[in-house]
Amino acid sequence: VQLQASGGGLVQPGESLRLSCVASGFSLDYYAIGWFRQAPGKQRELVAFISSGGWTKYYADDVKGRFSISRDNVKNTAYLQMNSLKPEDTAIYYCSAGAYSMEYVPGYWGQGTLVTVSS
Repeated sequence: VQLQASGGGLVQPGESLRLSCVASGFSLDYYAIGWFRQAPGKQRELVAFISSGGWTKYYADDVKGRFSISRDNVKNTAYLQMNSLKPEDTAIYYCSAGAYSMEYVPGYWGQGTLVTVSS
């Protein structure tokens, strides 16, 4: 069982990145997917999640309108499209597979991918 996050990098403010999270060893079909981030010296925070069927999406207030979460169950992959990036988006981003009922509860974690936004 593995989640592999990728797509991070160094970008300038205002630019975009798309993070991918590929699952292997299990199917994402029945899992909600969450993206978290952890900036230096800060706690890990939930950025966005999407329900297993894709009908419910959540975004943290500071990424609403800029980030978009999606999933492709055929490819067993989830994505986080990040537009209009800001320096404060700099963090290690982690994907997770979990459950969603009243809230998102992560179960499996992937390794992080570093996003650096700097001019």
